[in-house]
This record gives sequence, structure tokens and C-alpha cells, in this order.
Amino acid sequence: MNTSWWAWRGLLILPVLWLGVFFVLPLGLLVVYSFLTHQGYGNVLWQWTGENYLRLLNPTYGEILLRSVGLALGTTLVCLVLGYPLALWLVSQPRPWRTVLLLLVIIPFWTNFLVRTYAWMVLLGHRGVINALLMGLGIISEPLNLLFTPFAVWIGLVYGFLPFMILPLYSTLEKFDFNLVLAAQDLGANFWQVCYRVLIPLSLRGMGVGCLLVFIPAVGAFVTPDILGGAKSLMVGNLVQNQFLKTLDWPLGAALSVVLMGLILLPIWLYLRLGEAGNRMNFSG
Repeated sequence: MNTSWWAWRGLLILPVLWLGVFFVLPLGLLVVYSFLTHQGYGNVLWQWTGENYLRLLNPTYGEILLRSVGLALGTTLVCLVLGYPLALWLVSQPRPWRTVLLLLVIIPFWTNFLVRTYAWMVLLGHRGVINALLMGLGIISEPLNLLFTPFAVWIGLVYGFLPFMILPLYSTLEKFDFNLVLAAQDLGANFWQVCYRVLIPLSLRGMGVGCLLVFIPAVGAFVTPDILGGAKSLMVGNLVQNQFLKTLDWPLGAALSVVLMGLILLPIWLYLRLGEAGNRMNFSG
């Protein structure tokens, strides 16, 4: 009996060990490297310094950081505006059709993300599909410069992360009692009042999860900006990649990664705090 109990306890420790070795330890090494001294091309001196973080005060790094946060916030907002009505429409469909429609939402994941990003080069190129269509309709007289712009990066990010917004919203709205909408309409509420006072407050949890799932990968994206944005749309993910793989300044790259992790942890902390506040309000009510 005791042997079996200890065996089960050992199995429960395995996930903790896995997280410690493959998650906590690499993050700890990253933090350590961020305080080491860069010595020449690819060499690291084990001498503690805070210079790497002081170098991040360079206005160029600040501009890239602000651009990354701005594009990530814009991507999150557009995904929310597009994803909420779509999730609501999916929930309103007959149940046999929901699986098919959800499958259509998930189908893009069956194709490699890199291939899908390159496909947007064909669409947004100088002689791409979009320019050809607009010129064919007579809307423009010469091709637009769509590729290698922040707009192209933004379009690519929205396309890539929109399903991450739709799925948690669908999961939340599927459990929603639409009799509350009918009751609000019976009491004289118009469309906007129903949305503002009934739908949105009762689906905030799904909205919060969706925003986190979009913002977190968007702020650290490097494939989409690298392919669709070029040098003028450099994001913090590209900056980290360049420090580790091109300039081989690992301490600066580690410092950038730590700052990026801070940016990611901040919205998660805010979401948890707001969730706790909402639970206290519901409990007191």
C-alpha cells in the first residue's frame, strides 16, 4: 500500500520536474544572461552588469517597442471587432452546422504559418491580386505600395491570430442564455442597449481570454513583420532574433526578452486582477 502511494506521488512530481527543467530553468538562464557582459562578436564575459538594460533606453529601441505594442493592440482590437459578431453568428446556427463552421475557422491551422504568410505576399505585392483587382475595377490607376509596410504587417497579424479570438468567444457565448436578450427587448431595450448591458458584460471573460491569446503572440511576432514588413516595420521579436542570431549579442537579446516577458505578464496580471474584482462584486451582489 505504501509502495503504491509513493509510486503515484512520484508520478505526480514528474510534471513539476518537466516544467522546472524545460520552462523555469531556461527562463532563469535568460535572466542571468541579461546581466552578463558582451565581449566582442559572440563572446560573453561572466561579469555582472546592468548595462544591457541601460542600452534599451536608446530611442531606437523605444520606437520599436512602441511600434510592437501599437501593432499588437491594433491587431487585438480588430480581431475583437471581427471575432465577436462571427462567434455570435456561429452560436446562433443550428447545432449540426456549428461543428462544420468551427472546422472552417480552424482549417487555416492545418497549413504552415510560414506558407500562409508568404501567400499574403502574392496578395499584397506590387503586381499582386489586390492591386490587379483594384486596377481592373478602375478604382486606382497605378499599383499601391501595400507590401513591406506596417499595414501589411497588421493585415498578416489579424489574419494569423483571428481564430484565437473567435474560439474563446464561441466557448463563452455557447453557454449564454439568450432568453436574457429577449427579456431585455421585452423591457424596451434597443440593439445597442442589449449589447452594452447584456451581451458584453456576460461575455467579458471570453473577451479577456481572446484578447490575451491575440495580444501575447502578436507583440512578440517576428515571422510576419520579417516577411511582410521589411526593415521599416521591425518589431521587438525581430530585434531579439537579430541579437541572438546575427549580431550574437546574447546579453542584449536576453535583456530584450526579459522586457518582452514583462510586457506579456502585465496584461495577464491585469486580467487576473479584474477577474478577482469581478468575482468579489458578484459575491457581494
